[in-house]
Amino acid sequence: MTFAADTFSAVVRLGGRFMTSPELNARGAALGLAERLLYFRGRADVLGAPSPLLATEVLGIFPSWVVTYAYEQSAELTPAETVSAYSAGCWDWARNHLTGTPESVRAAQLAHRVVDGADASALPLFAGWRAAERPAPTDGPASLGHALMLLRELRGGLHFAALRACGLGVTEAVVADPGGGRARLLRTAWPEDAADALVERAGKIPDLAERWQRAERLTEESFELAVESALPPAERSELCERLVALG
Repeated sequence: MTFAADTFSAVVRLGGRFMTSPELNARGAALGLAERLLYFRGRADVLGAPSPLLATEVLGIFPSWVVTYAYEQSAELTPAETVSAYSAGCWDWARNHLTGTPESVRAAQLAHRVVDGADASALPLFAGWRAAERPAPTDGPASLGHALMLLRELRGGLHFAALRACGLGVTEAVVADPGGGRARLLRTAWPEDAADALVERAGKIPDLAERWQRAERLTEESFELAVESALPPAERSELCERLVALG
């Protein structure tokens, strides 16, 4: 196994858990937003003041109507407000769920060295979030939660690039993914008729599964290289062990 494969759960699953958490929803509610709306504004607004169309394209998986709705319902908020609330929601979640992590400050330091050493070109969300405000390094749980989010944005950006290199769009990859498919499209706000059309379109790609598998391999290879370029072998192993221990 590799660092990328071993840490998949911690980086992809745990690193994004705050995005649908009560903590993030509470931060959104404090801004007057309905549940889940802060996710769209907060995550994309790190780019500045993207249009709903640009936010849709950068987020990748959601239909344009739901992103547009989120922006319409929060038009009075500035990007500074939404980014700050999104970050605070991440930190709140981490303080509630990662407080028991041994040596969280050390784990966060290693993870931040990876993201700070990574090439962010053509990875807009990762580049934006890497430049955003971070919690105090001494706030171990919050710093670790933020670092996990950054690792997730790095891996996610590399995954989108790998998909393009293999001739796949994001929704086509969702259809190809054994853990995704039509059910995941429905969970991400695609109407049934639109989800059916996306499944049908993806099904016309004769080597869909092979392309998706190739993109998965490229993603892991690229993420692995980012870690290798930032940390020597002993510290790579240490970070891997710490992340695996998180689940």
